[in-house]
Amino acid sequence: MRGAKSAKWVAGAIVVALAATACGGGNDKGDSAKGGVFRMGITEPTAIDPFNAQESEGSLVAHNLFTGLYKVEPNGKLIPALAESATTSDDGKTWTFKIKAGTKFSNGEPVDAEAFVRAWTRVADKKSASDVAYHMAGIEGYEDLNSGKSDKFAGVKAVDANTLEVKLSAADFEFDKKTVHTVFAPVPKVAGAADNKAYNDQPIGNGPFKMEGAWEHNKKITLVRNDDYGFEKAKLAKVEITILNPNNTSTLEYQGFQAGTFDWARMPTPQLPVAKQKYAPKNQWVEADTSGINYLVAFNQNAPLNSPDARKAISYAIDREAIAKGVFQGMQKPASSVLPPSFADVYQEGVCTTCVKQDVAKAKELAEKSGLKPGTVLDFGYNTGSGHEEWVQAVAQQLKDVLGLEVKLNGKPFKEALSEQKDKKTAGLWRSAWGADYPTADNFLFPLLATGSINEDPATGAAQGDNRGRYSNPEFDKLLDQARATKDAAARAALYKQAEKLAVDTEQGLIPLWKRTQYRLANTAKFDNVKMDFFEDPNLAEISAK
Repeated sequence: MRGAKSAKWVAGAIVVALAATACGGGNDKGDSAKGGVFRMGITEPTAIDPFNAQESEGSLVAHNLFTGLYKVEPNGKLIPALAESATTSDDGKTWTFKIKAGTKFSNGEPVDAEAFVRAWTRVADKKSASDVAYHMAGIEGYEDLNSGKSDKFAGVKAVDANTLEVKLSAADFEFDKKTVHTVFAPVPKVAGAADNKAYNDQPIGNGPFKMEGAWEHNKKITLVRNDDYGFEKAKLAKVEITILNPNNTSTLEYQGFQAGTFDWARMPTPQLPVAKQKYAPKNQWVEADTSGINYLVAFNQNAPLNSPDARKAISYAIDREAIAKGVFQGMQKPASSVLPPSFADVYQEGVCTTCVKQDVAKAKELAEKSGLKPGTVLDFGYNTGSGHEEWVQAVAQQLKDVLGLEVKLNGKPFKEALSEQKDKKTAGLWRSAWGADYPTADNFLFPLLATGSINEDPATGAAQGDNRGRYSNPEFDKLLDQARATKDAAARAALYKQAEKLAVDTEQGLIPLWKRTQYRLANTAKFDNVKMDFFEDPNLAEISAK
């Protein structure tokens, strides 16, 4: 999930305006009697409909509107939701899920096996042009459906009302974990095709919350408790999500929290130590080492970074420790791997040898060898409004000082940033982050580095998958296939480690920067049990008003 993360890949005009629409912090006696109103801010999502929900903002909404086969705890433990049981064939190619009977969508339609067939077909259909459909690429018949050769999903079948059978084109002993992603959520008949704008803007789901009115683009999204939810009901009555100016989202969230208009907030990087000092003693500071990575997308197929040596030169030139201590004031830790420490079975500290320590001599040697000469223009893109400006400028200055590059910074609102990364002509670097969608190494290595995750549109050349850097190596792809097909967990982990070593160290397909430690402010004076979930979002379905 791309991050604004995704995440997961992890703002209004002024605080006075926010105060006018959200007076009193959202929890007067009337609200408390009904469960309370929780208020927060995000940037404009790409989509909240599961067929294309992709970054942290849209995924936050989709996860609360829909419930799939499984959920996941903050520590990555898989928890059954609609899947009462799951069995897999000895060859790892056929999965059978027994679905909990008797639950329904908020419009009263039943949530049955057919609802999953309908939803997954809708996602993978060529006409949907989904950016996240590739998560289904391992299912038999995906290529025919996604290319337009068929309008049926051959590998997905409703055996009966409560039995879903999934046939894979290749073995995958971790397929059940992947269904945590909202792209695998069921949808009702009323969803129609993916171009159903009414449904896109007001999805009808089966989650702990439902929409109150349609998504008011660039203004707000309002969720209310779904009292017909098939599991434990949410305690909050309402969640009011304000869509903020993408150029200064984190500042507005922070100001909104200080003004009492938001109950959850991110903060600008320079404000983190001050905010911690003020709010930690009040038990309003939330800190977590999450399952994610901050990194630089290096566009592998276009000059000047179309060789491993050029990409390694960039990585060696960056002093991660200095930026962590200076810009981040010790509140971020340098990363030397793509896979996060929370995935203990596959984590390899130092697997990216160029990431361990700045090495000016090696950076210059590799730059000269690759033709990355002083004066070379290097485009460096990033999404605005999320506190990245300071560290991006610091990295740019180091690249100028060490390699003499002419670094051109290109700041864009998050939605525009994601779009520009898709363009086949994009070159240079782009700031990015990835928060786990589901608890597997595959969720990092496949989306970010596999050839199949480029998913190039034949007509436009745009990368429709999350491998925006377009790294491609058949040997790497084969290692992922072998890992998925390995039933033994330890042997599978060894193959994932080998794959990471090839892509991130030998060929520097992307450039790790910081581990993903996340900080938030939470209004614990008015709400209980406010935590950060696996996706780095507030655990809305579990929060209660005091």
